[in-house]
Amino acid sequence: MKRVLLILAILWFATDPVSAQETFPRNGVYDDRPECYALVGAKVVTSPGEILDSATVVIRKGRITAVDRNAVIPDDAVVIELHGKYIYPSFIELDSDYGMPEIKAEGQRPRRQPQMLSNKDGAYSWNEALKTEFNAAEAFTFSEKEAAELRAAGIGTVLTYRHDGISRGTGAVVSTAEKNEHEVILKPMATHQLSFRKGSSTQNYPNSLMGIIALIRQTNYDAQWYEKEGHKEQVNFSLQAWNAAGELPQVFETGNWQEVLRAQKIAGEFDQEYIIRGSGDEYQRAEELSKACKQFILPLDFPEAYDLDDPYDAQIISLGQLMHWEHAPSNPAVMAEAGADIALTSDGLKKRAAFLGAIRKAVKEGLSPEDALKAVTVNPAKWLGIDDQIGTVEAGKWASLLITDEELFTKKGKILEHWVQGIRYVFEPVQREELSGMYMLTVEDIALNLKVTEKDKRKMEIVINDSTSYAVENNYDNGVITLKFGLSEKPKSFYRLTGTVTDSGWEGTGYSDQGQWISWSAMESLPEEEEETAMGQDEQVEKDMKSDTSSVAEKKSMQSDSSTDEKGKIRYPFNGYGWTERPEAETVFIDNATIWTNEKEGILENADILFRNGEIVEVGIDLPAPDDALYINGEGKHVTSGIIDEHTHIAVSRGVNEGTQYSSAEVRIGDVINSEDVNIYRQLAGGVVAAQVLHGSANPIGGQSGIIKFRWGSTPEELKIEDAMPFIKFALGENVKQSNWGDNNRSRFPQTRMGVEQVYEDHFTRAAEYSEKVQSGKPYRTDLEMEALAQILDGQRQITCHSYQQGEINMLMKVAERHGFRINTFTHILEGYKVADKMAEHGAGGSSFSDWWAYKYEVIDAIPYNGAIMQRQGVTVAFNSDDREMARRLNQEAAKAIQYGDLSEEEAWKFVTLNPAKLLHLDHRMGSLKAGKDADVVIWSDNPLSIYAKAEKTWVEGVRYYDRELEDKKQAEILAERERITRKMMNEGNKGGRGRKPSAREQLHYHCDTMIDEAK
Repeated sequence: MKRVLLILAILWFATDPVSAQETFPRNGVYDDRPECYALVGAKVVTSPGEILDSATVVIRKGRITAVDRNAVIPDDAVVIELHGKYIYPSFIELDSDYGMPEIKAEGQRPRRQPQMLSNKDGAYSWNEALKTEFNAAEAFTFSEKEAAELRAAGIGTVLTYRHDGISRGTGAVVSTAEKNEHEVILKPMATHQLSFRKGSSTQNYPNSLMGIIALIRQTNYDAQWYEKEGHKEQVNFSLQAWNAAGELPQVFETGNWQEVLRAQKIAGEFDQEYIIRGSGDEYQRAEELSKACKQFILPLDFPEAYDLDDPYDAQIISLGQLMHWEHAPSNPAVMAEAGADIALTSDGLKKRAAFLGAIRKAVKEGLSPEDALKAVTVNPAKWLGIDDQIGTVEAGKWASLLITDEELFTKKGKILEHWVQGIRYVFEPVQREELSGMYMLTVEDIALNLKVTEKDKRKMEIVINDSTSYAVENNYDNGVITLKFGLSEKPKSFYRLTGTVTDSGWEGTGYSDQGQWISWSAMESLPEEEEETAMGQDEQVEKDMKSDTSSVAEKKSMQSDSSTDEKGKIRYPFNGYGWTERPEAETVFIDNATIWTNEKEGILENADILFRNGEIVEVGIDLPAPDDALYINGEGKHVTSGIIDEHTHIAVSRGVNEGTQYSSAEVRIGDVINSEDVNIYRQLAGGVVAAQVLHGSANPIGGQSGIIKFRWGSTPEELKIEDAMPFIKFALGENVKQSNWGDNNRSRFPQTRMGVEQVYEDHFTRAAEYSEKVQSGKPYRTDLEMEALAQILDGQRQITCHSYQQGEINMLMKVAERHGFRINTFTHILEGYKVADKMAEHGAGGSSFSDWWAYKYEVIDAIPYNGAIMQRQGVTVAFNSDDREMARRLNQEAAKAIQYGDLSEEEAWKFVTLNPAKLLHLDHRMGSLKAGKDADVVIWSDNPLSIYAKAEKTWVEGVRYYDRELEDKKQAEILAERERITRKMMNEGNKGGRGRKPSAREQLHYHCDTMIDEAK
């Protein structure tokens, strides 16, 4: 008892906020005790893979002073016996908002109108989403409840920060000890936290992922300029903070594996390294990600099983969701095996208490126990630069330790105690003895049957008969036992007993409800084995029969488990139509087909084509078939170059418009290409091999284009056409002046067509001035918006412009001519027939719809003869989709030029092949079948302009990405994989409950005027 009181006194002084601070005055006498402990006899896991048997850990004033098998125990040490127990370094959490203030928006928009600038007062950033000046250490306040939850989960140290904004400010490293803020902050400015999330900002810009990326890039350039020159002209606390934070580890939160690559691209541009806070799907591209970035904080909020009992509900779930449920728990193991350094976070779990169980699940799925321990101790400590303080059990470091009854990760060891900065937190008695069994409890003159069971908790009950028992409240610690119970058989009886455990049983004294001291004892009855022997024969037979039945059921369950233990292969992309093995370029010889060359040879009957290594080798008649080629009999088939879509909005992540400002020339669609979009595959099935992915039409000057080949299964960067001419999207008409956006959108310039012209005049004048400044050699601020526009003036970037009415089309051509460049393409251009001669003179091409009209007033004068009229006036004409569905049948859209314009088949076919290639400046390698060009080849079942024609095979650079002959097999594989995972999921559901309700994951399909980031 004296030892217990001593420990309590020490703990009180250790947690007293005043006594712990030498600089604080004290209201009372000084009582500074040595605070020395010796943890004796445990297996000490000093670091991953390093174990000391029967070692002693000496702790003084919160720090470890010795770790050794033969450590000398100081005379003043409180000795704690831990024989048979384990000591681990306590866990470090790298993603927490522990102690952070509530997130609130800086201000509210008046009347819901667009907010152009920040509402925050002071010399800070113009954009509310940049909160770099926020310092987590200054805002941190101790929270007893949060700290207790973290400690119970084994977490002794956290990196805490405010989860709000693109730049979230600096994170602080704090311990979860019950001390005041002065002592628990281990590193005040530990990290700079970044994300692709706008957070609580009420400001309009950015409203898309590409806008967020542009803002991060521009801020990096602004910070560089501010450090060199800008600070001489102005004060900006946000840029000051950005530069200061640039010296810290950079932690970047991502929403999926594609965002990891996007973040790493930014890091490469600015010579930085990011610690990636992952999303849990990194296993899908582990090889690419581990090469791009080495440090990952991985979540353990593995997806729950779905309730798939209803087959109709089950159809809602995509195969990708099913596969993610199966593979997600192996994510840490896969990333570690790929060579990445990993840390594990409890963030995202419904309860912190599930952290250890989630780690064990990751270990069960292949993560080694050593890597698991490293991921929650050594790696976080090293990344944060505090490995001299925590992370391992070594002399000189803080005594932040876990005491467990067994191994933590391979067995279900319990955390019995958690020491944080030398403060002891006891969850269960270290020396808990096994007391289960039946006892004869004698109290006064009453003999009672006392039953004790040991499971997760010790349970005691007084058993009267088969139907009557009374719960006994109990506590046992260090040989002292207390009991508390009442009996209805003896009216108003209530007993409080205390005593000790001896070799022969329990005995002690107690207090009755009559106010009298009494003696009591408890002797153990027959052991369970002897009780079993004493059973009647019939009872034993019945028990054996039940046991046998249970065994059979367990065996069946085990067999069921083993049959569903295997995992499916990773697919590229990660959906039903992805490849399990990436296809390679083939050598192909197609014999005796009708070949549409799009060259001077025209359409060749009974002709042959050979391509290998991604290029067309030869096109002609009676060509010799090489021995190494895949031979395809082309009799009755038509062979063409692949279709090229000049205008699409598929394959974009998180927003196609950055329409919050009248110019967003700084944003790039290429930054947000979504390689996982199933529309790529669907359009390959329609013979489409490439497309220009365009920014929307919400502002006069939109964003830069992304021009891609449909290399299905590749990463976003691998989809891009390497030598493609850079393009940018401009727009005219109703969208850019916000005609149909509602009364609240009357503040952003321009609001008239006259204002649209002024936008162009102003920006090209400024771009010319910017170019002069850059060429002068004098210091200048890199302006990403002006950089893009200056490229137009220099002829290095082309414009494709959303357009309808002839007046505006004329206006923009004149603006271009005044500034010394030309408009490359007018897209939509439904009144092109009115100004076709002027377009031809200017040198502009037209990419139009075949027969869309009257879908808004602006297109009231559209006619289906538009394409043919422009063609006859000398304009290079293409038909585009601007729609994910139309893109699958662009061959039929081309045929309408014959119906309405009486063009030849060859001229009509060029509208979707060679002509868009010319408009995109890619006709040197695409758009026709000619030796030396890319092997973008399609075999059609019929004349490609026929409504009956089907694309049977589609090659992109010689790789067969679509084959109709394999579709039945692919569909069967998809069905089989769905059924396999469904059975596996239902089997798990039968063990742990019904699972969550299925919900569909809708893919947002973008159009020119879509203004949303679906990740908000």
